[in-house]
Amino acid sequence: MKKAGIPNFSTDLSGRVALVTGATSGLGERFAHVLAACGASVAAVGRRAEKLADLAQGIRDAGGVCEPITMDVSDRTQIRDGLQRIQSLLGTVDILINNAGIVDARHATKIDDELFDRVMNTNLEGPWFLACGVAERLMQEKKPGRIVNISSIAAFNTQAGMPQALYVTTKGAIVRMTEAMAVEWAKFNINVNAIAPGTFRSEMVDGMLERVGDISQYFPRQRICEPEEMDSTLLFLVSPSSACVTGTCIKIDDGQLGR
Repeated sequence: MKKAGIPNFSTDLSGRVALVTGATSGLGERFAHVLAACGASVAAVGRRAEKLADLAQGIRDAGGVCEPITMDVSDRTQIRDGLQRIQSLLGTVDILINNAGIVDARHATKIDDELFDRVMNTNLEGPWFLACGVAERLMQEKKPGRIVNISSIAAFNTQAGMPQALYVTTKGAIVRMTEAMAVEWAKFNINVNAIAPGTFRSEMVDGMLERVGDISQYFPRQRICEPEEMDSTLLFLVSPSSACVTGTCIKIDDGQLGR
């Protein structure tokens, strides 16, 4: 085994291919920029083609490599076709950031079939099929890989008066999915971890704040976290120094909720 440097940490992702879902705004957009800035070739995935094109151009203007891939992660066919296209454009994905997600914002008994399917398919089924598709290719090619699933602090803390039962269910399932895949794929050197963010600036959170008002006043530090405050955790989970870290969910919520 090659002796590690001191400290054993590097943000050099040269030669890596990263797929980021939900890349048209918020955390996903930030993740795409950060990974590209560290040298990874990035496949930016989302449903809004125009926003993806702007993101890709911004990364290219900064000297990075990015391919915009229009994909609805709730559609299995689009996932499979998208993975094949990324393979042909950039090569084998060895970093997957499962970030795409939507909220339901309705009480459980008010959720109709269409909304139930849309939330489940986007938040849970999509990450499942993307993770399996990426892992299967890595196994075939005998390559190591890193998968980071974005859960939510809501997977661990639910609050009265907040209509989010379905969202919470999917994000809790993401944590357990992460743990199970990590154990199953450890022998293939595929690390699977999760991040559970608290309230960070994003289109989804901005929409929630419009509905319920400024909730930051109830937080100990009375602030909303910014996407860049997650950079170091993301880079740790895809860097060589986290080689022994798999099946873990890291909570990043600024102490907003109790433990």
